[in-house]
Amino acid sequence: MTIFFVRSFFLLISMLVGYQIGALLGTPDSNSAFYGLGAGLFVSVGIILVERGLRRISVRGLSSAVFGLIFGLLAAKLLTDAVMLLPVDEATARTMRVIFTLILCYLGMIVAIRGRDEFNLIIPYVKFTRHDQVQQNILLDTSVIIDGRIIDLCQTKFIEGRLVIPRFVLKELQQIADSSDALRRNRGRRGLDILHKIQKLERVVVKIHDEDFPEITEVDAKLIKLAKVLDAKIFTNDFNLNKVAELEGVTVLNINDLSNAMKSVVLPGELLEVKIVKEGKEYNQGVAYLDDGTMVVVEEGRKIIGQVVEVTVTSVLQTSAGRMIFGKIDSDKSDPTQGGRGRRTA
Repeated sequence: MTIFFVRSFFLLISMLVGYQIGALLGTPDSNSAFYGLGAGLFVSVGIILVERGLRRISVRGLSSAVFGLIFGLLAAKLLTDAVMLLPVDEATARTMRVIFTLILCYLGMIVAIRGRDEFNLIIPYVKFTRHDQVQQNILLDTSVIIDGRIIDLCQTKFIEGRLVIPRFVLKELQQIADSSDALRRNRGRRGLDILHKIQKLERVVVKIHDEDFPEITEVDAKLIKLAKVLDAKIFTNDFNLNKVAELEGVTVLNINDLSNAMKSVVLPGELLEVKIVKEGKEYNQGVAYLDDGTMVVVEEGRKIIGQVVEVTVTSVLQTSAGRMIFGKIDSDKSDPTQGGRGRRTA
């Protein structure tokens, strides 16, 4: 609404200025004043249309273009002054000045716009940084939003910093929610619901970031690029994104690594009380699960599916997918002398 009033005021002022100019330039008996009023209206409407077309241009890109233009003007001035030291006539010097100015200004603007993401105005011993880098930024990936565990982490107040949701991640979530596949559609809608819940949490700062990189097509690559620009961390549970971001030097917060680190430590020789729920992949194996979802593979457990038994841990295997525990049925569960081994109930 404020922009509407500003545009209306600009139109009115432009028409009044055009009317005055037309009245000053024309004769009292002519319609020059009204022609000037129409010209002011036409010019102001054209300027507003140009302004509406510039909405997609980011402030960083515009500032970089201005810096490139200034750099090009200075370079053209220095180069022209160097040429003027040669014995050339005035017409040749003016022509060369125009040529140098056009070429160097164009090159300066193009180079500055292409490198706007790494653009920093640096003065010796003083570097101006972005004002939004006072608080640590954490970029949310699509996968970690759909996962949903981030809500519990935010409620525990272990996450410090501002959660930043890039516009292209939000767009990807919307595309998943509009998918024709029922499973993908449900996942996308779940992600959007989780975002609404996160925004309602107290003491959690959530920001939608509009920065985009049209020259990059993949969302993961855009996320890594934006993390470099904002000096931010990436919060994800995507294995491939995790590895690529680490190669690019971007700090990654992997919720799966956090989940594995928080699981209880089980040592060989300990007793676990578990319920065999299904058969394993290998012959005569049974599979049980702890309360935290850790898989327990039990030797000779296929024949007692559905029963609660005590299992002695034989080994623990840590994989990228999580922790796996291997054990065998304890044959001495009734022996009271086994005091050196602890018992845990799943």
